[in-house]
This record gives sequence, structure tokens and C-alpha cells, in this order.
Amino acid sequence: MERFRFPVTVRYLEVDAQGVVFNMWYLGYFDEALNGYLAHCGHPYPKLIASGTDVQLVHTELDYKAGVRWGDPLVIEVSTARIGNTSFTLDFQAKVGDTVACAASTVYVTVDAKELTKKRVPDDLRAGLLG
Repeated sequence: MERFRFPVTVRYLEVDAQGVVFNMWYLGYFDEALNGYLAHCGHPYPKLIASGTDVQLVHTELDYKAGVRWGDPLVIEVSTARIGNTSFTLDFQAKVGDTVACAASTVYVTVDAKELTKKRVPDDLRAGLLG
């Protein structure tokens, strides 16, 4: 599947004293991109919850590679890296043009939307993530 692209407007408040995006904002950008990616895969978040499934972030690894400044045209690229029985892993790249500013690999566990107990990745979600 081609990488999903999610544009981000870097706000002034997200830039630190060094003039670049403060590192914690990348997790927020990636969370928003997750929502966009799920919708792109046919599972917008309200539909996912209504079907009885939710997802929880259980692990993420970030690598900072370059600074992003206020006003830079930032795009988050998302792709499915792996799908297991009860979890899936997404790869994220925060890019300005062809330059990767931050890369992440994030593991999400699928859970029952009411009980928040781990459950198998539903077949329709699995198919959507595989594209």
C-alpha cells in the first residue's frame, strides 16, 4: 500500500526556544495521523468504536533526525509495518519535502471498546490496514 500522507500545520506554540518543533508534539502529530490513516483504511474512529473495537498505544520508538520550524510544510507519512493477532505496528515519518525530520514505529493493541480488554484484530480492520 502507498504511504498515507497527512498534512500538519506547525503552530507557533509548538516551536521551542531553539526555533524547532518541541519533541513531544510529534506524538500528537502521529496520533492525528493515526486517525486519518484509519479513516483512509475505511475505519474512521467513530465507526471503529461503534463496531466494538478501540486501539491503545502500547509502545513507540522515535528517532529525531532534523528540526522542523514554524511554517515548514510538514507531512506525516503512515504505513502498516506489521499485523499480529491482537496488535498492529505503524511506521510514521514526519517529513518536510524529502527530508525525514522524525521517524517512529508504534505498536497498537486492539481492545474491546467497552471493557478495554485485549481482543483479536478484527478481520475487516486487518484487511483495511493491509490495503
